[in-house]
Amino acid sequence: MKSPLIVINDERKYTLTHIFELAYVWLMDVQPIFDAMTDATRRRLLALLVREGELCVCELTAALDGIQPKVSRHLGVLKALGLVLSRRQGTWVFYRLAGRLPRWVNELLAALADGAVTELRTDRQRLRAMDGRPKRDAA
Repeated sequence: MKSPLIVINDERKYTLTHIFELAYVWLMDVQPIFDAMTDATRRRLLALLVREGELCVCELTAALDGIQPKVSRHLGVLKALGLVLSRRQGTWVFYRLAGRLPRWVNELLAALADGAVTELRTDRQRLRAMDGRPKRDAA
């Protein structure tokens, strides 16, 4: 069964799920994003995801030298804002940056990874030193 299509200006066709995703991105509220960025843990999580791509909660916990409930709570905030996506693979939950974000959000995230998060180097060293990192199936 084919997905229903909506034609927008005769050039671009989107499935309904794409329409909802694009509408959310276009309507993304600025203030909650900046409010989320006031927390150092969330900035560190986002910087790691920018640099490393998809990571498991256990990897993020090890990289931040934190505790799992705190890391999961902050990831939940970022997910609710539409900044990250999650997927479950067995007992593991992996997070990655959302695919379609406004340009200003992508620029903000790039700035986090390009020096605004001073702990990033140490966080990445702890991540590389982690034993027993989970293997990823094709997402």
